[in-house]
Amino acid sequence: MFQLTMRLSAVCLLYWLQLSLLMSALRGLDFKYHGEEEMVNYLRLLNKKYPNMTKLYSIGKSVQGRELWVLAIGKHVASPVPLIPNVRYIGNIHGNEVVGRELLLHLAEHYLTMYSTNSTIQTFLDSTNIHLLPCMNPDGFHISKPNYCDGIQGRNNSNNFDLNRNFPDSNNPRPPPIQPETAAVIRWVHSTHFVLSANLHGGAMVVNYPLDVFPGDIYSTRSSPSPDDDVFVHLSLVFSRSHANMYKGNHCDDHFVNGITNGAEWYPVLGGMQDFVYKVASGYEVLIEISCCKYPRPSELPKLWIYNKDALINFMMTVHIGVKGIIYGESVQNSSGVPLKGATVSIKGRDIPFYTTSRGEYYKLLLPGNYVLMVSHPLYESYSTFVKVQSYGVTRKDILLSLKSNRSEHTSSTPRRQGAANSTISTVNTFDTANSSSPASPLFHVLTFTLVVVLLF
Repeated sequence: MFQLTMRLSAVCLLYWLQLSLLMSALRGLDFKYHGEEEMVNYLRLLNKKYPNMTKLYSIGKSVQGRELWVLAIGKHVASPVPLIPNVRYIGNIHGNEVVGRELLLHLAEHYLTMYSTNSTIQTFLDSTNIHLLPCMNPDGFHISKPNYCDGIQGRNNSNNFDLNRNFPDSNNPRPPPIQPETAAVIRWVHSTHFVLSANLHGGAMVVNYPLDVFPGDIYSTRSSPSPDDDVFVHLSLVFSRSHANMYKGNHCDDHFVNGITNGAEWYPVLGGMQDFVYKVASGYEVLIEISCCKYPRPSELPKLWIYNKDALINFMMTVHIGVKGIIYGESVQNSSGVPLKGATVSIKGRDIPFYTTSRGEYYKLLLPGNYVLMVSHPLYESYSTFVKVQSYGVTRKDILLSLKSNRSEHTSSTPRRQGAANSTISTVNTFDTANSSSPASPLFHVLTFTLVVVLLF
């Protein structure tokens, strides 16, 4: 009897261990705060487990020498393909605002584990590279206080600079010295063109979009819309409406209509990341406040993940709207032309120009409508043409510029083709989105023209 009891106990113990392992595998990443070593080890684990879908790299180091690790996810991250856009999330820019750090780890796990079974995620990762920097301020995180909803301990880097006031800004009369963490991100956004990006914060519940400063009055709290204000409003609404309740706008003793706000209208920020990315790096970036409490108890993390998951996924899908293409320059050696780096691409009426990448790529996020696309380069004839953006997918427009002749360039306000030997246009890349139970207003139905709701599970 004793031996039978021992055998049964052994069998039960083995069964319990197997069940525990199974439940752990099904559960995935624990909902807790991961220290620096734990976070890096988990990123390495994902990179090792999914070598064909991930790339792990460092963009630099903090003041105290901690690496700033990025996990890139997508079918083409190992060998970039032209016109596959890069998108980016940054968490923990303020060291004591920690929820974004954890949500990005769970987002990475979600993308990779769902890739083979969810067609929406598979389509997205086959046509997009997403880069996740869970922690931009590891030194600040290291000294931050757990379970503190407010306060500033750990907010700044170890040199006591606020990293989201540290980017180059022509409005700033007394710019602070650029910090190592900021310099790393600046190098990163110049070496990798991010079409769409967001940085995650805590202490409020709102999507904050450019511009952060009213021109000529850096202390004003008047709204300061950018030339692409309609696009930024759309991007912000996609997130707030996909969130469990951000769109209601009444959180953390604040009120924001539809859960979004223009940056300057909320409060002016000099040296912010989102304005720098938009004005200098040819990208669209917003700041997202994702929790009222900056450092909530770990027990709050599962709820915060559920609230934000669909919004984080749907927001990045909006990179596939508007117009994109490759700008070529006429070449004697190559009749098809060569990709032009640094060509200026702009939309008439929107005076923030964007610039082509080293492969000649350009991306302009636009809502449905008719636009005048204008392209210029010092060595080539200028080019302009009408472009129609559809209510689904993204319009592709490749352009070949002619070398400048000795004659004076003819100027005209009428859209024209000057030596454009090759111009193609097509519509590609449509996406469904994650499930969201949030009600949508008629305005939202218009704005979310690219989105069709499906279940992710």
